Amino acid sequence: MTQYVYRFGGGVSDGGKGDRNLLGGKGANLAEMAAIGLPVPPGFTISTEFCAVYYDEGGQFPQSLRDEVATGIAHIEGVTGKRFGNPADPLLVSVRSGARASMPGMMDTVLNLGLNDQTVEGLAATSGDARFAWDSYRRFIQMYSDVVLELDHDAFEEALEIAKEDRGYFLDTDLTADDLRALVAEYKGLVEQLWGKPFPQDVHDQLWGAVGAVFGSWQSERAKVYRRLNDIPASWGTAVNVQAMVFGNMGDTSATGVAFTRDPAIGTKAYYGEFLINAQGEDVVAGIRTPQYLTTAAREAAGAKPLSMEEAMPVVFAELAKVFDLLETHYRDMQDIEFTVQQGKLWMLQTRSGKRTAKAALKIAVDMAEEGLITREEAVARVDPAALDQLLHPTLDPKAARDVLTKGLPASPGAASGFAVFDSDTAEKRAAAGEAVILIRTETSPEDIHGMHAAKGILTARGGMTSHAAVVARGMGRPCVSGAGGIAIDAKAGVMRVGLGADARVVNAGDTITIDGTTGEVMAGEVPTVQPELSGDFATLMVWADGVRRLRVRANAETPLDAKVARDFGAEGIGLCRTEHMFFDAERITNVRQMILAEDEAGRRAALDKLLPEQRSDFVQLFEVMAGLPVTIRLLDPPLHEFLPHEESEFADVAAAAGVAVDVLKRRAADLHEFNPMLGHRGCRLGVTYPEIYEMQARAIFEAAVLVAQKSGAAPIPEVMIPLVGTRRELELMKTVVDKAAQAVFADTGTTITYHVGTMIELPRACLMAGEIAEVGEFFSFGTNDLTQTTLGVSRDDAARFLTTYVERGIYARDPFVSLDVEGVGQLIGMAAERGRATRPDIKLGICGEHGGDPASIAFCETVGLDYVSASPYRVPIARLAAAQAALAVKPAA
Repeated sequence: MTQYVYRFGGGVSDGGKGDRNLLGGKGANLAEMAAIGLPVPPGFTISTEFCAVYYDEGGQFPQSLRDEVATGIAHIEGVTGKRFGNPADPLLVSVRSGARASMPGMMDTVLNLGLNDQTVEGLAATSGDARFAWDSYRRFIQMYSDVVLELDHDAFEEALEIAKEDRGYFLDTDLTADDLRALVAEYKGLVEQLWGKPFPQDVHDQLWGAVGAVFGSWQSERAKVYRRLNDIPASWGTAVNVQAMVFGNMGDTSATGVAFTRDPAIGTKAYYGEFLINAQGEDVVAGIRTPQYLTTAAREAAGAKPLSMEEAMPVVFAELAKVFDLLETHYRDMQDIEFTVQQGKLWMLQTRSGKRTAKAALKIAVDMAEEGLITREEAVARVDPAALDQLLHPTLDPKAARDVLTKGLPASPGAASGFAVFDSDTAEKRAAAGEAVILIRTETSPEDIHGMHAAKGILTARGGMTSHAAVVARGMGRPCVSGAGGIAIDAKAGVMRVGLGADARVVNAGDTITIDGTTGEVMAGEVPTVQPELSGDFATLMVWADGVRRLRVRANAETPLDAKVARDFGAEGIGLCRTEHMFFDAERITNVRQMILAEDEAGRRAALDKLLPEQRSDFVQLFEVMAGLPVTIRLLDPPLHEFLPHEESEFADVAAAAGVAVDVLKRRAADLHEFNPMLGHRGCRLGVTYPEIYEMQARAIFEAAVLVAQKSGAAPIPEVMIPLVGTRRELELMKTVVDKAAQAVFADTGTTITYHVGTMIELPRACLMAGEIAEVGEFFSFGTNDLTQTTLGVSRDDAARFLTTYVERGIYARDPFVSLDVEGVGQLIGMAAERGRATRPDIKLGICGEHGGDPASIAFCETVGLDYVSASPYRVPIARLAAAQAALAVKPAA
């Protein structure tokens, strides 16, 4: 019989940190902490394997699992000396999720389970604190009604707020035992009204309801969105952890907190966290109360008055600090820790590798390597390449004027400007329309995940630096300001007010604001930005990465600015220069159109003669930036009709400029119209039909290369790429045109340079015939954008309508235009590489589609032995790091 329940605590550990896939991250780490002697409340984990069974069985629990859970409960009872459901001295438990990949706030939790009308009295008696017991019961009913019974959460919040208002209280902690007893009665009435049945009193029914809700939350909309954004497979499932409750809400000697062993925002080696006295863990992470600082230094730096934990609970803090150091050394990574203090005793509830910003990830990795905690190779492997994107874009100009409205907590660094929006659905809609938005919420909840992802930045009125908003924003790389207590938000009206009375400032939905997640400032209007300085830890890690990687990294660039950015980011050449972008320049489009409208070759050549100097100038500027490096230039690829006007109003202007009648222009446009231009008269087919076009481009390339070689002494290495080749003969014809132009230029100038002619592989037939094509082509560059389209028979321009559904339903693991379809398209690439090398062993192989900047696709390129990847300029560092990690992944074990 399959084992599904694994115990921990009280001297027992059925698992450990190596069992993450089976027990989830939380369960594995609880077992590990118990095994190394840390104070962990006893409990058990229902494995991730049962999650699939749960869904296969229609949400039912077989008797075998019920028997195992009974054994698990008996284990907790044996360690604590309490009994589940015992009215005199009840055992209470928490029921929490725990996937193998951290998904903070995305799935459900139930605390204080085991309370009912009888056990609450027993808890009051054994604890000697009736207020604590009734507060715990109130919390349990509220949480269970929300998570398990799926009743309106706001109805319970409203009842709580009214209870405080009626008594003139401000904080939950002001409510007395009698107040809470009355509130519990009101809550139970709400349950019966909204659910149609009394609140469950049988503790075993409560337990199975909570276990089912946690498993069920794996398929919640917010969890699905988070998985999609973070490439977490649905098949992994979640574990469920059932653990003896310890209480941070038992008075002023009790507390709860969340902490990191290093600063997750900037990476400095300092304890970072928050705690609340007389509270439960959800109060901290949900942002219901603004917490206090963990250390005195952090409190003083923030100018805060409430005592830090270091000051308020010095003995427990000292014990906690030792645990921090032990866990970081044991796991060899920065840890995110949840803890509770119950009447002066410290309990550890969770540890996991902490979410961190890109800046923090770099610093932590480099520092740990230099401290000797990890190797340099491990440091390279630790940093998520995609997270580097956070560092590669502008930040607020420190010299720019700032109209500061208020200041909150700097929860996630970076800065962003955008239109103010007050709900996640609006944020998603406006972002989809191409607008930059700042999501403003009183506090975020897991249901806001889609709006947080769509927004450029996040602002909350409540919550600390370990609140849901802060943790999720850091993981996404979104700037976030939290706990901005000086603002009042009316989400329904779409209004944010800052300050009181006549001096109040108002921000309406649609107004532009700027947030700075590094300083916590909230500003009216848009603040200018400056380019980042990529030095220090970034430069150090990149040097280590370059020492490991095998794949070369080039850039997709066709302007001098893009080429310079790419070079500054470490590009080793240009892997794709799209020449058609040069033709769309306003001053050149007339000559292009004259060439298209010409009735014969002589007319086309006359127009091309006018374009030649312009093309040559373009290439000179590129070659000057990339002197001494390879530059792959794709000859004209799009169909000619793309250069002609499309709107009625444009035809007269173009006709006048071209010196032809409007009806002639319209007739020519009609002649060039194609029903499926992606598969039509484009690429090398243009060159075969009108070889003079490619002849002009080739001449411009070689004249520019010679000029730069003569001027700088460092000749570029042009790689002339013929697009859309499907046969050997097509490439042979076009190579003849290019070679002829090269020899003519070399003869005219008396200068010879090295160059290569190859092709872009973007058709399945080209992959199949790669052996023959390699007889002519000196290099292959896989154009994975079009190769994906032609292989899958899917247009990337239209596929957004259905690809999300395909990914959600497991047809594709990821969007194949974002991350390479390794099974299908990848198989063709592998085949082409193998057949090309069989014919020409020294053939150069690379990819230049958007996949060249995708870490998962780069890993595939390493496995098939390509020579280089080419990415957009700002993704060059991402590609460099991903290439290093790919090399480490295939490196044989020592």
